[in-house]
Amino acid sequence: MENVKGYHVAVVGATGAVGEKMLSTLEKRNFPISKLTLLSSERSAGKKLLFKGEEHVVQVAKPESFEGVDIALFSAGGSVSKQLAPEAAKRGAICVDNTSAFRMDPEVPLVVPEVNEADIHQHKGIIANPNCSTIQMVVALEPIRKALGLNKVIVSTYQAVSGAGAMAIKEMKEQSQAILNGEAFTPEILPCGADKKHYQIAFNAIPQIDKFTENGFTFEEMKMINETKKIMHIPELSVAATCVRIPVEYGHSESVYIEVEKEGVTVQELKDLLASAEGIILEDQPEEQVYPMASTAAGKFETFVGRIRKDLDNDKGFHMWIVSDNLLKGAAWNSVQIAERLISLGIVK
Repeated sequence: MENVKGYHVAVVGATGAVGEKMLSTLEKRNFPISKLTLLSSERSAGKKLLFKGEEHVVQVAKPESFEGVDIALFSAGGSVSKQLAPEAAKRGAICVDNTSAFRMDPEVPLVVPEVNEADIHQHKGIIANPNCSTIQMVVALEPIRKALGLNKVIVSTYQAVSGAGAMAIKEMKEQSQAILNGEAFTPEILPCGADKKHYQIAFNAIPQIDKFTENGFTFEEMKMINETKKIMHIPELSVAATCVRIPVEYGHSESVYIEVEKEGVTVQELKDLLASAEGIILEDQPEEQVYPMASTAAGKFETFVGRIRKDLDNDKGFHMWIVSDNLLKGAAWNSVQIAERLISLGIVK
């Protein structure tokens, strides 16, 4: 970005995994910052973080912290966002919230810049960042929807443990070591910190992310279903999701089945659409064993798509494999992208 003018940027939850990624992304993108305010809970206040070689002291987040702030990036949990984002907006800041607090609020735009950038204009002080697994999927689906129409989406996710936080990563590594050493261990984190039962994640796959709802789907699955319809402005779209936690540190992978509206579409048409789409890298050469993987997507901003093939029974059905870094495109980078668009669209002056 051209550093024409500097902006006062606040990062709420600066010491967390996503907060740290937000800071590194702001630095990597050379985001135009005149003043940086780092905020957190009382527990993390006082910590010192480096940004562009300069030390910044993390302060306790409170309503008055947002005086004079232009853009506030939130990633400190839903309860913090619910309490402080409206206070920040009252003081003139535009908030980009990475929690689920406002995602389904009809007054709050839910934005993936490659998909529904225009919705940014509808903000009333708060813009919601979608769920990580939703973001990468809609990035890949939007160019298809625009050109060919979209009737149905069925997704199964293979989600990294970093999506459950630093303690989940630690547990996976410790369990792996214990199993290799033949030692006993007691799972304490996954599948969901507040649940009564916890299961081994090392060398395992857990078909539960977040709690179950009354309809048998988990909250994570319902987020993907509802957010996809809202972002793409297709409330009638048929969407189903199964979300699974696997022992991978960074990078969510998704097996996605879609049905398009147009007849006679070829695999090559889909490949051409995706290869030229913003934010997507096509990795699809099965004869050379080239396809997206979490290990190669980690640390990158883009969404990777491959294994595109036509369904054998439905002429309008296609299968694909979508991979992206859940802490970058799934969280920090999408948030910073929104902030960049706020400037390029002239919404923040």
